[in-house]
Amino acid sequence: MAELATIARPYAEALFKASQADLEGTAGWLEPLAAVAADGQLQQLAGNPNVRPQQLFDLIAGVMKQPLPSAGANFLRTVIDNERLTALPEIATQFRALKNGRSGSSDAVIYSAFPIDSGALGAVAPALEKRFGRKLNLSVQEDPSLIGGIRVVVGDEVLDTSVKARLEQMKVALTA
Repeated sequence: MAELATIARPYAEALFKASQADLEGTAGWLEPLAAVAADGQLQQLAGNPNVRPQQLFDLIAGVMKQPLPSAGANFLRTVIDNERLTALPEIATQFRALKNGRSGSSDAVIYSAFPIDSGALGAVAPALEKRFGRKLNLSVQEDPSLIGGIRVVVGDEVLDTSVKARLEQMKVALTA
């Protein structure tokens, strides 16, 4: 079987080209749709030969918090009809990468031992954008194992100022 990324690429590129006028709007329905499609039970149901494509479409559309626009509904029907529902999360990832490439930005995940309020996030964002040299789309995830500080991941770049990382550096220095 072909790699998921290979299967997803033409769908992501076609969706990107078709939605040039409203990339943000498309991302607004594609991300939640991908999250629903990533559910293991839904994947199992989609693999059942007794479930018709229309039943699967109705189930997914019914689970969505907001109704799909016509472009979203057509895209979902196409994915279901071509039996590519398992590729939908990867399609969303590749679409986001294409959208970020066009705007010159990158997705960044900030791992923190404690919750970060919007004021603190707003204060650290300009410093991170300067450090990485591009506009960042920030998201925050809690990781209590860090003890303190933050760890920022942008693509394959990592900036780790956590207490855990500093303790590891001290451990290496002391045992060397």
